[in-house]
Amino acid sequence: MFRRIKSDIEAVFENDPAARSIFEVIFTYSGLHAVWAHRIAHWFFNRRMYTIARLISQVSRFFTGIEIHPGARIGNKLFIDHGMGVVIGETCEIGDNVVLYQGVTLGGTGKEKGKRHPTIGNNVVIGSGAKILGSFKIGDYSYVGANAVVLQEVPPHSTVVGIPGRLVRKNGVRVDKLDHRVHDDPLADQIRQLQQQVEQLKAELERLRRHNGEEA
Repeated sequence: MFRRIKSDIEAVFENDPAARSIFEVIFTYSGLHAVWAHRIAHWFFNRRMYTIARLISQVSRFFTGIEIHPGARIGNKLFIDHGMGVVIGETCEIGDNVVLYQGVTLGGTGKEKGKRHPTIGNNVVIGSGAKILGSFKIGDYSYVGANAVVLQEVPPHSTVVGIPGRLVRKNGVRVDKLDHRVHDDPLADQIRQLQQQVEQLKAELERLRRHNGEEA
């Protein structure tokens, strides 16, 4: 247990250059408090003491502004920076060395039973306000941009941005934003269709202009 506490504190110093002392980290970092409260709640949850587990998680939510369902599974060194508004669902699984910023939601898309929340790999960074919704995996060493809405699986070593989330980097190589073989992007598809329609209208107007000029 003490080894886990030590690693949680180390995660703060590794990810936050503003951290000055162990005393400050222990007593003022709400993200750290939320993680510790979750570990206690999860212990009760695993022993089917669901009411006690939920009470602990709700008290933690009241004091930290971070809601972690006691059923969620969290690895080592989770760092929640400025965590107000973070929500982590019941069947969510988070790997090691993950960083979450404020307003992140790791949620589901409906009332389905079973696994309905995302699995976050190791060494993943999720930017402020990002929403990851559904039962799929965010691959290791990936980055999810601020305010992105991710609805599909993300390969390892990738970068995802936008609404809906689209892949812009894969294995460190930039991906063409309009490459739908990599990631379905309905917004980009609509823009491309509008561009085609505009070109068709311009061609039709030019044809009419020439026709009227010939008649004159």
